[in-house]
Amino acid sequence: MIPTPVRFDVVTLFPEFFESPLRIGLVGKALRQGIAEVHLTNPRDFAADKHRRVDDEPYGGGVGMVLKPEPFFAAVASLPCLDPREIILLTPQGQPLNQALLRELAQKAQLILLCGQYEGFDERICQYLATREVSLGDFVLTGGEIPALALIYGVIRLLPGTVGKVDSLKKESFEEGLLDYPQYTRPAEFLGYKVPQVLLSGNHEAIARWRLQQQLVRTWQRRPDLLAKRSLTPEEQQLLAEGLAEQHTEVEKQDARELSQLPSQPC
Repeated sequence: MIPTPVRFDVVTLFPEFFESPLRIGLVGKALRQGIAEVHLTNPRDFAADKHRRVDDEPYGGGVGMVLKPEPFFAAVASLPCLDPREIILLTPQGQPLNQALLRELAQKAQLILLCGQYEGFDERICQYLATREVSLGDFVLTGGEIPALALIYGVIRLLPGTVGKVDSLKKESFEEGLLDYPQYTRPAEFLGYKVPQVLLSGNHEAIARWRLQQQLVRTWQRRPDLLAKRSLTPEEQQLLAEGLAEQHTEVEKQDARELSQLPSQPC
């Protein structure tokens, strides 16, 4: 039985923004294979006046223009309704987009993405139309198209059939609360920089142990907040301690090499 494709409906003033990104790579392939489908709707097509205005000045005064509720409500009303679905408003004020949220959204039959522009949405869109607000991060962009595209890419790659090796999804950053381990390919040495010997050993148990250690060390150094949410086993605690000690030793060796290369000072 062929699964029903996940349907994305993007409500955007700039549908042409999505044309090229949705044709390329794994996402483009998944769309061609019917794993998912993306439909673009322009709220300007649902504007009531002859000038097709979708924004107006804010009540109470202030800078910028605010997106009107009527075109967005009408645009969403024109779409088919699949169950379960989410109507997601992309905004810096929303819930942070992370891997756990992507996994949750990948279980939906339909995701409607509302892309903002200007000073943002009339609050009635947020309160009475959207079912969830999502943020790409603590920064402000000119519109919601980039966050919408990031969400589409993140969800589609989790759908069955998009990625050839399903196990690869389980080993990537954030899937187990850890960042990914370093990856290497040929040649074994480049410009004097060598691939770690353990990866060339053929010892799969040692390789797995090294990779886990690298994940722990990298997460400790770059995203300690992730480790704070994760209970480490005694083995993981030992691997982390050994990995940090090894890195400290390597830094000392590098410092010594650099010092030895400095010109000596005359007496």
